[in-house]
Amino acid sequence: MWLWLFGVSALILSPISTQQNIGRLYPRCATSDQRPGQCIPLGDCEFMLNILKNNPLSDRERSYLRANRCGGRTTVILICCPLQTSIPDAQGLLPLPLQCGIMNSDRIFGGTQTRIDEYPWMALLAYSKPGNQTGFHCGGTLINNRYVLTASHCVNGKTIPKDWKLSGVRLGEWNLASGSDCDLDDCNDSPLDVTIEEFISHENYDPQLNDKYNDIALLRLSRNITFTDWVNPICLPLAESLQSRNFEGISLEVAGWGRTESAKKSDVKLKAFVRGVNSNNCNNVYSGEGVTVKNTQICAGGEKGVDSCTGDSGGPLMGVDMLNNKTPYYFLAGIISFGPTPCAQLGWPGIYTRVDRYIDWIKRNIRP
Repeated sequence: MWLWLFGVSALILSPISTQQNIGRLYPRCATSDQRPGQCIPLGDCEFMLNILKNNPLSDRERSYLRANRCGGRTTVILICCPLQTSIPDAQGLLPLPLQCGIMNSDRIFGGTQTRIDEYPWMALLAYSKPGNQTGFHCGGTLINNRYVLTASHCVNGKTIPKDWKLSGVRLGEWNLASGSDCDLDDCNDSPLDVTIEEFISHENYDPQLNDKYNDIALLRLSRNITFTDWVNPICLPLAESLQSRNFEGISLEVAGWGRTESAKKSDVKLKAFVRGVNSNNCNNVYSGEGVTVKNTQICAGGEKGVDSCTGDSGGPLMGVDMLNNKTPYYFLAGIISFGPTPCAQLGWPGIYTRVDRYIDWIKRNIRP
């Protein structure tokens, strides 16, 4: 794979014995995304080697590796290796708690209809259809001022009609039956419709598999979004404490308009509370359907009439964490992927893509 990737006739990954030798033998450089780096043998660059572990590589990953060749033609492939070996948040592309995951209204338990300013990161995916028609048939979640996270099956799923085209995203919506919405004395701005510049479906997602592994996609919007009380991003689970969390028995939240790629439910944004389910129990339920749930997925729900029926396909499964043990904020635990048909059957949890397992993938695929 590396021979083909770099277009060379031989590949030698010769290790360098010490960091001091690296500093003496190889010059400084700047990576293609303008990070300080050092031009060293590919075999010594843990950051690039971790990218190469992805099989198959995405076109974006191939381009990134090619763009960071350095040092001219040598028998050893040299790469501009970032001096910071982890994928950084330093560019500020992903907001941190207090910059995200905050709602103006208090968190309300019970009920199914949301308040007008609940979950301001919710997005609706718009599809152009024959006859100059547009419809909302999936959901997503705003994660910064340029990207919405959704499910791959909403981008290239086998159930999406071939004559539908994913064309845009609506933000700041509450009631689809009206323009500017009011709830008691609280009125929002008109919803924001934004076209999509690029969509990036996970390279290992296979729409033919019932398991829907890697059911995650990024939508890059055509312009930067200005945040308001009605349009705000959710936090991603960047903290180690969230990435190691066991969601079994934990209360989580889903919300949306009940939109899926094949059905429609409500004009007003709805919500529901679901609990995480033990993965072994989940596998016992789904084994008869030929589905095996992996650690890149979350099982939640299974109560009769309460499930991701309330949410949108591709929409968020949300958790609440505390910043400094005093300030609550929402983080994106999962993406609504699939479940039983009809939904919300007793004993049949919904399956969600576990977002913390894809943080590195998200970081590799977003840009300013």
